[in-house]
Amino acid sequence: MTNQFRDTFSPSDWWVHPTGPKNRITDVPGVTVGHYTHNTGETARTGVTSILPHDGNLFDRPVHAASAVLNGFGKSAGLVQLDELGEIETPIILTNTFGVSDCSKAVTKRAIRMNPEIGRKMPTVNPLVLECNDGVVNDIQAYHVTEDMVDQAIDGACDDFDQGTVGAGTGMKTFGFAGGIGSASRIVKTRDKTKYNLGALVLSNFGQKSELRVMGKKLSAFNPQSPDATDKGSIIIVLATDAPLDSRQLGRICKRSGAALGRLGSFWGHQSGDIAVAFSTANSHSRSSTAQYDATRLSEICMNDFFHAAVEAVEEAVLNALWFSRASIGYSGKTLPEFAAFFDQTAAS
Repeated sequence: MTNQFRDTFSPSDWWVHPTGPKNRITDVPGVTVGHYTHNTGETARTGVTSILPHDGNLFDRPVHAASAVLNGFGKSAGLVQLDELGEIETPIILTNTFGVSDCSKAVTKRAIRMNPEIGRKMPTVNPLVLECNDGVVNDIQAYHVTEDMVDQAIDGACDDFDQGTVGAGTGMKTFGFAGGIGSASRIVKTRDKTKYNLGALVLSNFGQKSELRVMGKKLSAFNPQSPDATDKGSIIIVLATDAPLDSRQLGRICKRSGAALGRLGSFWGHQSGDIAVAFSTANSHSRSSTAQYDATRLSEICMNDFFHAAVEAVEEAVLNALWFSRASIGYSGKTLPEFAAFFDQTAAS
């Protein structure tokens, strides 16, 4: 079970756009991802995942960004200012619902260490922390997530990272199975033959088992008595690209990413928090530079290819989250089974 989902299924007739060499969000040059996995004892099934748009000082050199709240049952931090300014100025942190405050504090302290005048002679910093509830198998009331975990996740960020039940995804549930962190990427070619990278990373914690569709094929019958008979949970979608898109264009891509959830069988149920964030590494500039800066912007006539690529990348990222995740036994005895074993059994029948 070590290959990408596509290596087993070979969906050449389903996806259109080619993947990047790693088929991860880190195919976008400069983007790195790090995890801290806290899977110990009988109660801790949680962690932290960090996404860095670049390895420099993000507070001084933010990246253009946008977000879309597809379904608003969530407790994230930083989205209001993100959409007001169209910028991300800290690493993006993913964690569990009750870990948002500690993660925000850790990111704020880290920004202050790099920029000592934040909140004094400089503006305050806007930590971006996004969450899903891993309380099915993790004792969320134990507040396992700490500030040190955030620092370790950021310090360990690289371009080759694990997927599945790791980092923030350690205790997450997807369509009734264990399923947390997944990633995929696409290469988008514009009309003038220029190639750009678009990558997706998801913290997947949503879906009703009976509605799951893999490449359009429904895998389970509906059982109204099943504890997984409702579509609730959450998903955080993070999209990155090196294409020169402004915040408005990135917001358009965020909205389209939700179509991937419908292809998988979700209808964005009650008590689901489905949030998308997108950023571009192009046109990033220092806030301490001159009052004006030169920038390029992609034409609107190219946007359909990016919409399509985003839907494909998010759909495959969720499937990779399922494929790489391992069964997890929770603090209350609840077990989240492995999707890969279920899929092998279903495909053989």
